[in-house]
Amino acid sequence: MRETRGTSRALSAGVLIAGILVVAANLRPVLTSVGPLLDQIGAETGLGVAALGVLAAVPLLAFGAVSPLAHGLSEKFGVERTVFGALLLLVAGTLLRPIPGPLANLWIGTLLIGSAIAVCNVMLPALLKRDFPERMASLTGGYSAVLGGCASLGAGLAVPLSLVPIGGEPAGWRFALTAFVVLAVPAVLLWLPRLRRGGQLPDQAREAAAAPALVRGSVWKSGIAWQVTLYMGLQSMIFYILITWLPTLERFHGRSGLASGWDLMMFQLIGVVSSLLTPVVLRGPTQRLAAAGPPLLVLAGVLGILLMPQIMLFWVLVAGFGCGSSLVTALSLFGLRTRTHREASALSGMAQSIGYLLAAAGPPLFGGLFAASGAWAASLTLLCIIAVLQAATGLLVGRDRFAFAGQLSSDG
Repeated sequence: MRETRGTSRALSAGVLIAGILVVAANLRPVLTSVGPLLDQIGAETGLGVAALGVLAAVPLLAFGAVSPLAHGLSEKFGVERTVFGALLLLVAGTLLRPIPGPLANLWIGTLLIGSAIAVCNVMLPALLKRDFPERMASLTGGYSAVLGGCASLGAGLAVPLSLVPIGGEPAGWRFALTAFVVLAVPAVLLWLPRLRRGGQLPDQAREAAAAPALVRGSVWKSGIAWQVTLYMGLQSMIFYILITWLPTLERFHGRSGLASGWDLMMFQLIGVVSSLLTPVVLRGPTQRLAAAGPPLLVLAGVLGILLMPQIMLFWVLVAGFGCGSSLVTALSLFGLRTRTHREASALSGMAQSIGYLLAAAGPPLFGGLFAASGAWAASLTLLCIIAVLQAATGLLVGRDRFAFAGQLSSDG
């Protein structure tokens, strides 16, 4: 009987993990597939460079605006229903965005996609904290690896999908963007059993029911929460600056368009490797090395690009390794600096809201410095400063502290 119960519990845990990872697989391809198709989108819709840049920033702005709302939605409707609703919203946005007709379809669909992903971004780390508190770091590494791997696939498959012949003509960007909806089907199917059973393993369900609620607004009063938020924001800013400008920077130094595209994919794939390795250094009560080390790798990569661009790919890999590790650390901190999944949800919402607003400001600032100076030195120097600030923040946030000490309430 005990063996049967153990097997059943292991199977249930496996289904829970699979559901989380399949949802994670949907959170980046619908975003990273847009960049390679911007020329096609602009040519057909008439949108100029500035408008296309705003279109690419809409999901990040939605992250910043919607992330603080996710915790409240989960408290009202439950985590499982909140994630399921976000998945349906993601499907709706993915189908609406490429529909021919008014340009509003493109903008509203993009906004819906960003809002849905914002909710899942907040909820999934909280789910890991609730259901697998002892395996938080390792599962966050796997979750981040899925994010990075699927992000690179989205970027790499977008153009080939747009060239698929349909009726003797290339399918185009609308087909390419619609195709990624197929990833959502297994996510919806795997999530349905969680709605019926409440999603949790029995012992986690009892613990969650007994956990006290947060004092309203307490997350914004916590110094540790602000440190986690700053760390999240700085790593997000670095990542989105590099994702946006790395190909342009490389072409400036003589790399071909094809080579710079492959380098961007390698930047993301090496991040998958670091995502899987980082949990090893996240073990233990403190995470100073795990938090401060990755931005120093990014710093080394950026300095290498600035001083020795002739070995560009090597420096791209160094920076990509640091960025992937930084993301795992940032996501893990939501659980490592909290005691319950409710705390993790609140901290995740705050950190991702401010973090993605910072990230949205990074690429325009980086590009503006280049436009003002005509060279990349000022922009890369800015990136170095951000990396140093992230490393310094990592030394603080890596200490063994909790964000909500003494701020709990039994009545919510």
